[in-house]
Amino acid sequence: MSNGLTMDAGDRARLKATHAAVLHKPWWQRWALLIGLVVTVLYLGFCYAFFNVGPAFENGKWDRAALYLQDWYSWRAQPRLKVADGKVTATWSSRGQYPRDARIDWLTPHEDGSMTVIFGGAGDRLEVTPNLVVAYVGSVPHEIAIGTDSVTAPADAPRAVQQDGSKVIVDYGFAGQAEVRTNQVYVQRRFLGWANFWFDTHSAYWGRNPLEVIQLMFSTERIDPARSNFDTAVKDFLGNGVWQHGDILSKLLQTLVMAFVGTLLATLFAFPLAFIAARNITRSRPVNWVMKRGFDFLRSIDMLIWALFFTRGFGPGPIPGIAAIFFTDAGALGKVYAEALENVDDRQREGVKSVGASPTVVNRFGVVPQVLPVFISQSLYFWESNTRSATVIGAVGAGGIGLKLLEAMGTNSDWDKVAYMVLLILMVVFVFDNLSNALRSRLIGQRGH
Repeated sequence: MSNGLTMDAGDRARLKATHAAVLHKPWWQRWALLIGLVVTVLYLGFCYAFFNVGPAFENGKWDRAALYLQDWYSWRAQPRLKVADGKVTATWSSRGQYPRDARIDWLTPHEDGSMTVIFGGAGDRLEVTPNLVVAYVGSVPHEIAIGTDSVTAPADAPRAVQQDGSKVIVDYGFAGQAEVRTNQVYVQRRFLGWANFWFDTHSAYWGRNPLEVIQLMFSTERIDPARSNFDTAVKDFLGNGVWQHGDILSKLLQTLVMAFVGTLLATLFAFPLAFIAARNITRSRPVNWVMKRGFDFLRSIDMLIWALFFTRGFGPGPIPGIAAIFFTDAGALGKVYAEALENVDDRQREGVKSVGASPTVVNRFGVVPQVLPVFISQSLYFWESNTRSATVIGAVGAGGIGLKLLEAMGTNSDWDKVAYMVLLILMVVFVFDNLSNALRSRLIGQRGH
């Protein structure tokens, strides 16, 4: 080499001969990144065609999905306007957003038997009479003729007024819609927020603003002579017949108990068995193999499958949920614990063994102090994860808030209640995630010292 910056032909030849594996890589290694990208694109294309992703998106009910999403943050009043005795009367769904005979500003009955439904401030409204429905779209009237067998929209009707078979749909966007039939009009009037979330119509607190509620709660003049107004407010909130706060919160607590008890039992079960599965603790390969295969069997069956199995055996309730978490986590924790034991520092074990201690004492003072922070940290992580898993297995009958969530979805009209329970679950998962992380960090920090 002539200087420190250039090489002659001999130097280059010697360098190539010395590092041939680096400078003369096979073609597939030189182009590995590009080959990987091409294979990935081809695989994604195959999945797109095999699973019919395109047609699935094209045939998706996006309008229905949008309505469900709106139901998460708004509520619908759904009166049915029926013709009886020559006049239009409103009947309500079981949600009961208004008290009986309440005066409603957007639903006005008239002396001639007709009824007006107001959908917005731009003149959008519906005039319903026993023989005719007039839909005002932006203050422009459109008469909908009601026959004996069908309802007919006008020929020059805008897009908001559409013929749908024998009925007519009048769509006012987010404000709601009306479905005009021969014998009645289905009205859906939408508002932001959750109707009667704090108190239902049977409570003395219903319809009051927050300041009035607080003043009444601490007033000396009691609503119920048997209890204070504060106790009455709590009772009315938990006993809300529409939102069922008391039942939902009890089911949420049941879910948390399922997660805690299942994880605790799995930890107590896996802890001693992990010592049998660890090769450096139990010097018997057949015993190690049998124990590890037992852990594999328990964790290879998904928690949901265990929940279905135990639900069939014990019926719905928290016991199948606890058993499902216990069986799944016992296998997973046993495997993790055994691997941690096989990586301990043997010098501490040898030090305790050198003083003539028994194997039990050796494990107690030479092994457990090393792995205990890891064991507790893993159990805390599984406990945090199980607060989410317990919701899923509850939906198949294992109790808890998951079953309540499934019931609300099944009605296809309680999506605001679904959003409420999802928010509760997210809050709980957030709290337990931070609590678990804090405890694990503290344990790892103590171990570092």
